[in-house]
Amino acid sequence: MNINAQDCILYSGGATGAETEFGALAEKYGVAEVNFTFEGHQIVRTRGIRVLTQEELRRGDVSMTYVSRLLNRTYSNAPIMRQVLQTIWYQVNSGMEIYVVGTIQDDNTVKGGTGWGAEFAKICNKPLFVYDQDKNGWFRWEQAEWQPQDAPVIGHKHFTGTGTRFLEDNGRKAIADLFVRSFV
Repeated sequence: MNINAQDCILYSGGATGAETEFGALAEKYGVAEVNFTFEGHQIVRTRGIRVLTQEELRRGDVSMTYVSRLLNRTYSNAPIMRQVLQTIWYQVNSGMEIYVVGTIQDDNTVKGGTGWGAEFAKICNKPLFVYDQDKNGWFRWEQAEWQPQDAPVIGHKHFTGTGTRFLEDNGRKAIADLFVRSFV
């Protein structure tokens, strides 16, 4: 059963790529939009901007060493990288279902900064769906592994949409189809 788009809120970050596409479709379908950002951060979406204060950013703080170990890669200690990860914390914390467009790597993590959002969703035990642009399909994290998912449907009024800055045509279509299945 589909939910009413006007009752829903998309939580995202407004960045170029997947987040911009999620936001544009939210606007088209009448879904409210909250884009978490911070002072001085360049984002594309201007609808539903929520600029986090320094105090709020600190609440979403995480050890860069922990994130690097969790994701089997090194994250920069640069303040901007920390703030981006803090905004992702808010995105995932706010949504009850998490939709990501990116690439699932061999170690079961998602490539790039988006990987932190996916790992945090796993830690919080939230329904997590990833559209893997390389494999050209949706996957759901279930019982510590990725399971192919034919056609997910947004099932909660509060959902998160995030992902790669390097959105490809198949990723764009996957987001569009997700909205069609969920709200039409």
